[in-house]
Amino acid sequence: MKWVVVLLMSLLSVAAMAETPDAGLSSELSAIQHRWAEIQYRLPADDREKAFEALAEQTEAFVEHYPQRAESHIWRAIVLSTWAGEKGGLGALGLVRDARKHLEQAIRIDDTALDGSAYTSLGSLYYQVPGWPIAFGDDDKARRYLQKALAINPDGIDPNFFFADYLIRQGETARAQQYLQRALSAPDRPNRPLADEGRRQEIRDRMSRLAAGR
Repeated sequence: MKWVVVLLMSLLSVAAMAETPDAGLSSELSAIQHRWAEIQYRLPADDREKAFEALAEQTEAFVEHYPQRAESHIWRAIVLSTWAGEKGGLGALGLVRDARKHLEQAIRIDDTALDGSAYTSLGSLYYQVPGWPIAFGDDDKARRYLQKALAINPDGIDPNFFFADYLIRQGETARAQQYLQRALSAPDRPNRPLADEGRRQEIRDRMSRLAAGR
């Protein structure tokens, strides 16, 4: 019986070792997502740039821990791009270029990771950054990437929100309202209540502005 017990313990140890990387990734990912939502939706505007800079260091370590996982590259890019948004000006261009590289790498690894979030984030970058010769902005590419995100996650809050925001900028306001409503009706995301609350407020703000003709 002794060798059976030893064999069983060995198998359990191997199983635990196999589960540890994903458990570690999930833990780091959850911490980064939660901190991002706190900064984005709870901190005063004047404090966000420094907070995102600090979080960017955390995501750099996240990529070093999991270089072959799309999730680490996606969240590295999300933090870099939101930090760039707070930083503004020409100093933000290097950050958004780095974010684009990480999103492209995430797509090469697994384009369906996190419900296609790499496509959502890449599409949003392409319509929000300036075009050539300043940066790489491109509305046609933005539309294609955002539509790919919707094909993967048609009911998600973020792909619907960002496609609606893109359509507003394109002057397609009637169509944008449809996607804003879909975003508002999206199911809650597990363990992301703060992010969902903040995003829904952004959706309501967009809807109010459209209703007011702004």
